Amino acid sequence: MSNEGKTKMSMGQRLAYSFGAFGNDAFYGLLSGYLIMFITSHLFNSGNQAVDNKMISLVTLIIMALRIVELFIDPFIGNAIDRTKTRWGHFRPWVVAGGTVSAVLLLCLFTSLGNLYQKNAMLYLVIFAVMYITMDIFYSFKDVGFWSMLPSLTTDSREREKTATFARFGSTIGGGLVGVLVMPAVIYFSEKTTSTGDAHGWFMFALIICTIALVSAWVVGCCTREVNSEIRENKEDTVGVIGVFKAVAKNDQLLWVAFAYLFYGIGINILGALEVYYFTYIMGQPKSFSILSTINIFLGMVSAALFPVLSKKFSRKTVFGGCLVFMLCGIGVFAFAGNNLALVLLAAVMFAFPQQMVFLVVLMIITDSVEYGQWKLGHRDESLSLSIRPLIDKFGGAVSNGVVGQIAILAGMTTGATASSITAAGRMNFKLMMFAVPAVMLTISIIIFMKKITLTEERHAQIVAELEKTWGKDLGIKKQNDSSEAEITVKTPVSGTLLELDSVNDEIFAKGEAGSGFAIKPSDGRIYAPFDATVRQVFSTRHALGIVADNGMALLIHVGIGTVALKGTGFVTYVEEGQKIKQGDEILEFWDETIKKAGLDDTVIVTVTNSDSFEDFRLKAEAGSEIKAMDDAMELRVKKGEAK
Repeated sequence: MSNEGKTKMSMGQRLAYSFGAFGNDAFYGLLSGYLIMFITSHLFNSGNQAVDNKMISLVTLIIMALRIVELFIDPFIGNAIDRTKTRWGHFRPWVVAGGTVSAVLLLCLFTSLGNLYQKNAMLYLVIFAVMYITMDIFYSFKDVGFWSMLPSLTTDSREREKTATFARFGSTIGGGLVGVLVMPAVIYFSEKTTSTGDAHGWFMFALIICTIALVSAWVVGCCTREVNSEIRENKEDTVGVIGVFKAVAKNDQLLWVAFAYLFYGIGINILGALEVYYFTYIMGQPKSFSILSTINIFLGMVSAALFPVLSKKFSRKTVFGGCLVFMLCGIGVFAFAGNNLALVLLAAVMFAFPQQMVFLVVLMIITDSVEYGQWKLGHRDESLSLSIRPLIDKFGGAVSNGVVGQIAILAGMTTGATASSITAAGRMNFKLMMFAVPAVMLTISIIIFMKKITLTEERHAQIVAELEKTWGKDLGIKKQNDSSEAEITVKTPVSGTLLELDSVNDEIFAKGEAGSGFAIKPSDGRIYAPFDATVRQVFSTRHALGIVADNGMALLIHVGIGTVALKGTGFVTYVEEGQKIKQGDEILEFWDETIKKAGLDDTVIVTVTNSDSFEDFRLKAEAGSEIKAMDDAMELRVKKGEAK
């Protein structure tokens, strides 16, 4: 069944996608945080501590090695998904298949495979490795497919924003709920009464989370629909191993933010993974970990909501540095909190609260590096650039998985251990690794970010302006004009005061470097299509659109001067790239107050970006006169020799 032209999503579809995000992050929480604790505390129980510790060490190192190897596979998973063509779409088959296989295999990893390690340790390690890498690859297919399908669910920008908001809340609750449930559920289902539960309790907990993940994947597959679009057909992919790594290496801002985020990710993953050990073996209060997880769910939402406010008042460097300094203070409090539950909770909250804001700062810079790379390298690698962040998340998780296993052995927090059995030396070793190592990682991250990140909001705005100048130069448009269309009238897309282009307070536009045209001092915020056309470009910041008429004329409609710095705030687009539009269709809306509050010029600029093909540009009304949307604004002629 075709879904061409579909824009609105039902509440059922939106909730289905949100449930998918809930299950996806619940699964990731189980995989990244609690599989290691199960392995170190319950999986190997032969009665010979030396043998058990050796198996723990080998398995955790295997996990780290496999996750690092899988990093080299991940850049090509998105490409494979993009090339998938089925009656069910690009993404949904991978969400269902990946979610099903990964859930079943992860559940199997929460077993001893019939105590195989005691019978044939080598065979057990081989089977474990095969199961783990297969599970992780299928999870990657599911994860990449799930988040990549968002733009395909609807062509309506407001619908996308609503769906993304729902999904964000779903993922926050899903990831946090695992921490809330882990110890109460494990202890409840355990056959033996212990402070850390037993293997049966951990298996039942894993069964619950894996079932949620599997069901949520099928709900997404069955209850959502992909909208057919020309967007992907117009993209040029960077292919091949060499091409992928060249594209990353030559984009220095993408590379440096990746390094800063890498050290940050290693630090937070190590400390975050060790928190449950701290509550279990240092404090002897494993159930209290649920209190922290519950608090973090709500504070995570507050942190995400606070980011837009802080980003308007402070630079990204300030927000990033301030957040990490605050987290370092939290580590300092944690190091001296001891068994004081109130201080431990305060320290853990100080460490966790800024993480959503750090994530968003990094995401914004990575997003901006797409245009930076396009400006520097001459081609756009959107998918590749945006895949860097989850790739680094995996690497941080891989390193923490390997390190945490060794720390557990060093501190004596392995099978059969209790809070009372941990020696003073074990506690000291544990605290040193839990606090000192993450503190060093975060400090390195701050230094890299402050020294090497030069892609500010202002620099990005300049880059976008330079890219806008060349838009429409090479669109592959076939000139379809005939002599009867040699004289063309362009209507104004918005109501307001008509202005000459050279009066605009921007040198690029005023000098005609972005093409000849006109400007409007708007009296309202509704932008309409001035003619039948195809949408060729929708800027990620939603402040500008590029459209091409059937006669080949390419028009740039640019709202405001310097408004790229608003990052889409105050703008809504109603069209997408490749979409056919009719004269009079509303294509964009903006809130004038938002622009003026930011101290920016709200002038709407309209330029013909392939002006070289036309001549005799003249206004149809006097500059300074009031005109309404769809009134005639400018007249031009096709150059002789251009009409065909």
